[in-house]
Amino acid sequence: MPTAAFIAVGLVLSLIQSNLFRVLGWIHVPGLVPSLVLPLVVFVGVSEYGLARGAAIAFVLGYETDLLGIATIGLYTFTYVALFVLARAAGSRFAAQTALMQLVLGLGFAFVQSLMVLVLLAIFGREPYVPRALYPLAFPHVLATGLVSPPLFRLARRVHMATIRGEAARERGGLS
Repeated sequence: MPTAAFIAVGLVLSLIQSNLFRVLGWIHVPGLVPSLVLPLVVFVGVSEYGLARGAAIAFVLGYETDLLGIATIGLYTFTYVALFVLARAAGSRFAAQTALMQLVLGLGFAFVQSLMVLVLLAIFGREPYVPRALYPLAFPHVLATGLVSPPLFRLARRVHMATIRGEAARERGGLS
């Protein structure tokens, strides 16, 4: 159940993210569209989710980001799974309990994601000018993602707590 809940929330966030540039178009800062799905992937990485379940969630969220964002299929799929593994490795060292730490995690992982996407596009992309055209957009994207990370971490924690309560209630009901 938690896997389906995170995928459903991720799908809604991907749909919002794919249309967010229309809402933020009046700001006139290129690249100021946050990644709304990335904080979910980081949350799953620093939480107590198992490696297989977390990697599956990151894979599906990355794939739906590829499909909805009209990116090269596999770009965000690979990036989100790699970031999940990195967050899992760093999860024992970072506790995402405070808003400041959530902001730092959002900024750091958004920077790593932007760097990974630019490097992958430079290596595997068909057009060599695409990474050069996209790198000025990375800094506003990182800042926007960092700023929306604390509320998205709270949303992910609510989804996590709701699904855990539901599983515990089902287990108690099944044992009676």
